Amino acid sequence: MSYNHIEVKPVAGFIGAEIDGVNLSQSLTDNAVQEIRQALLKYKVVFFRNQNIDHAAQIAFTSRFGEVTYAHPHEDEPPEGFAEILPIDRRRYERRNGLRRASYESRWHTDVTAVVNPPAGSILRAVNVPSIGGDTTWTNLVAAYEGLSAPLRALADTLKAEHRFNAGLRIPSNSKLAQRIAENPLVSIHPVVRVHPETGERALFVNPGFTSHILDVSPQESELLLELFFNQITKPAYTTRFRWNNGDIAFWDNRATAHLAPQDIDHIEVERVLYRTTIKGDIPVGVDGFRSQVVEGEAFGSELPTVLKNQIEQRQAEPVHS
Repeated sequence: MSYNHIEVKPVAGFIGAEIDGVNLSQSLTDNAVQEIRQALLKYKVVFFRNQNIDHAAQIAFTSRFGEVTYAHPHEDEPPEGFAEILPIDRRRYERRNGLRRASYESRWHTDVTAVVNPPAGSILRAVNVPSIGGDTTWTNLVAAYEGLSAPLRALADTLKAEHRFNAGLRIPSNSKLAQRIAENPLVSIHPVVRVHPETGERALFVNPGFTSHILDVSPQESELLLELFFNQITKPAYTTRFRWNNGDIAFWDNRATAHLAPQDIDHIEVERVLYRTTIKGDIPVGVDGFRSQVVEGEAFGSELPTVLKNQIEQRQAEPVHS
């Protein structure tokens, strides 16, 4: 594959590339956008260094690749005027939820697979990251699928799994986050192997953050199968680890990757502030044509669901305590 409008440098054997030669604070040509999309489909996650852009520019860049969603199904406090922006802010997270950790989901996960149409892609912009720690790791779910033996691939092709937002999530039942999840439960059934809508590749579409169990097998079989699949998608060979600097941007194909938030900063006093936008996704389709189904909750798009609107209105009506 040749690139005439961007420079692409792979960073690992199975996943990841850095893209140079573009300034994301300026409007990109259609040719540059097309080449970025091609690089994303090939490398699954792409990185842009030293791009000092603001919320509006991030949303504008995201919109070149699809419809931009609202921030998050359980985010009732986005930055004022920017409903599409999800702050990944450790101190803000701790203040709002009473939990000492860096993000919503600290396990391996693919973004928001509890909804019937998980985001097609996510874009994360670093604003204030620590000089030590705080790396993010991605894995290639297509390579993980292809790395299974033929009999296991054939079995995985036939399976379906439930994904829910609080699958195994250890959060205090009296926390504000637990309350928001209870008010807006999100549960969907997805194929264990997803056919990528653009490339036709097959991806092992399960993750520890959201997949609760496999359908139509015994609980013990589900547990053992998920352990096998989770071990497969998290093999170091299929991963790349990104060292953030302020101004860096990561753009990943959420249909073919999972990622891991930092594991090394919860015990030290550092700030870490990034901002995420997401692109509306389609409904996953399995090898046999099965289309993902809703169990609870609404699809994830640009329109706020009623329950989230109510949460925001309720929060805005609360008195301000000095």
